[in-house]
Amino acid sequence: MEKNIILQKKTSDQKVRILTMTAVLSAISFILAFFEFPVPLSPSFARMDLSDLPALIGAFAYGPETGILIEFVKNVLQLPATSTGGTGELANFIMGGSFVSVAGLIYKFHKTKKTAIIACLIASVIMGIVAAAVNYFILLPLFETFMPLEQLIASFHEFMPFIKTKFDVVIFNAFPFNLLKGIGISAFTMLFYTHLSPFLKGSQQ
Repeated sequence: MEKNIILQKKTSDQKVRILTMTAVLSAISFILAFFEFPVPLSPSFARMDLSDLPALIGAFAYGPETGILIEFVKNVLQLPATSTGGTGELANFIMGGSFVSVAGLIYKFHKTKKTAIIACLIASVIMGIVAAAVNYFILLPLFETFMPLEQLIASFHEFMPFIKTKFDVVIFNAFPFNLLKGIGISAFTMLFYTHLSPFLKGSQQ
């Protein structure tokens, strides 16, 4: 009886800790979304951030569902200040969600450093592919409401002369830079996760 009570309390404490840390990681992700930086060889409106970093850490610590939840909360918190009617936030959620869910799912079944690296590389490729599709079907049409398609393509052509079509934009810009973004975020995660893991998991270890 006493053993069951202790076990129930331990389980309850773990759930509270996971919920608390998920909220903290979501808040950090939201804050990081404001620190944007320009994408190399791209027009000024093409920008990136590191807001997927806390979501990837959460996915590794608690599972892919937590990573997706962090991505969701981050984008919901951004909605009151949106300038895209929620379209940009939806696109960001799809791209970030694909990244952290794939990485978290692979890592969940074999938690080793080697698996984490493989998971991050696969997830980065997946995010690049998803980003290409999201840019083609969601983001570029969104930009077209502010800028004619020809002018939009020309803005990329200025940096990469071989970009001449909308498809070229996603293949030669959206895909490679989101792939590199994923690899960069993965590198930071590999650097910090080992040190953060005991704090994130607490009594789970």
